[in-house]
Parts: sequence; C-alpha cells; structure tokens
Amino acid sequence: MTVSAERVTKDAGSVRNGAAGAAPCPHRLVLEHVTSRWGVLVLTELLERSYRFGELRRAIGRVGRISEKMLTQTLQTLERDGLAHRDAKPVIPPRVDYSLTELGREAAEQVRALTLWTQDRLADVEQARLAYDEARARTARAS
Repeated sequence: MTVSAERVTKDAGSVRNGAAGAAPCPHRLVLEHVTSRWGVLVLTELLERSYRFGELRRAIGRVGRISEKMLTQTLQTLERDGLAHRDAKPVIPPRVDYSLTELGREAAEQVRALTLWTQDRLADVEQARLAYDEARARTARAS
C-alpha cells in the first residue's frame, strides 16, 4: 500500500515543535490523533456503539460543533491508524456505519479514563490555577 505525498506532508505538518523537514515521531503522531479535540469525542462516542455519519455528528454536537469536513478527516485519520472501521453497505440510499476496531476500543478506553479523571479532578486543577495566578500577580506587583 502506498501513501500519497500529500498525506505524508499533511501528517508531518500536523506535528508541531518538530524539526523542519524531519519525519514526525510516530508515537507522537498517533497520540496527537487519539487526543485531538475531535479524536477524543469520536472515540468516546464510538465506544458506546456504532454510528452512521449523521448520527455521530449529532452525538458529538452535544459537546461541540463539528463540521462535516472535520468529522470526515477525523474518521479517516482514525481509520488509517487502525482505530475505526468504516462499513459501507451497498444499498440505496448508501449506508455507512462507523465503529471501533479492537485497537480503537483499547485507545477509547484509555481516553475515557483520562476524561473521567479530568472530570473528577477539575476542582483541584482550578484551585491550582488560582493559586498560580495569585502568586504570579504578587510577584508582578513586587517587581
């Protein structure tokens, strides 16, 4: 299977902070796909069940507006990484269902655990931010 130069360039460009022209770190690239804003939402939604495209877009829409283009790109990226499965049924009108692969289910479970931890510890994070901001303000006034 060959990978288009356009796709390689796009993937390489999506890794920030890398050396110009250097190949992206494969681990970081997968992590970026899994933990991207839309990657997290798609993975956690698909953990519950398979979805048709429109259903998935509406389900994600409860949390944030996602364009058709962005959802398509996210699903293609997750499918390319082996995390999502696209099942196109040869019927009229066309029906396409998206689900997680076994690898995708593993990743989604990890993402969900991090999401739950974030929800559980949000108050602690907010308290730490407030303490940090107050300390910075005191330091700025003292200067």
